[in-house]
Amino acid sequence: MCDHLFVVTGGPGAGKTSLTEALARRGLGTMPEAGRAIIRDQVRIGGTALPWADRAGFAEHMLGWDLRSHHAASAMTGPVLMDRGLPDVIGYLTLCGLPVPAHVEKAAHVFRYSRTVFFAPYWDEIYGRDTERRQDRREAEATGRIMAETYCRPGYDLVQLPLAGVGARADFVLDHIGR
Repeated sequence: MCDHLFVVTGGPGAGKTSLTEALARRGLGTMPEAGRAIIRDQVRIGGTALPWADRAGFAEHMLGWDLRSHHAASAMTGPVLMDRGLPDVIGYLTLCGLPVPAHVEKAAHVFRYSRTVFFAPYWDEIYGRDTERRQDRREAEATGRIMAETYCRPGYDLVQLPLAGVGARADFVLDHIGR
């Protein structure tokens, strides 16, 4: 387990990336989310590993991205906030009704994070759709529920982020990680 790696998870549009970026500006080590970057890359190259085209392929790309992020963050000193983690791949496959391959389960078991996982709940006031985030409110809320369940199963402790501005959320996270 890498006690200095802290994950923020939840459904789409719950403020995870805004929080991660705000903490990076404050000097905290961070790792970006896989999903949006993969979507941008796949669209740019005409690839099919997209959540609306090949969900299993998209999940495999997220797995690879999250493994690289885990390795890079593990080598960093001090706390690092991860915008999603390996269990999110399991949650995504579950949400899609797809089987979770044994190697994905094993990756989430072998490459652990701090027990403290920050959960960004669905928040209607900040949720928005765009070309990369196509989920409606119902799917965004369902994703949050599934991510919470997915992280609780292997024993992570979820700490719900307050429904507050980015600065207050950043203060909240820093207070919890002791920085």
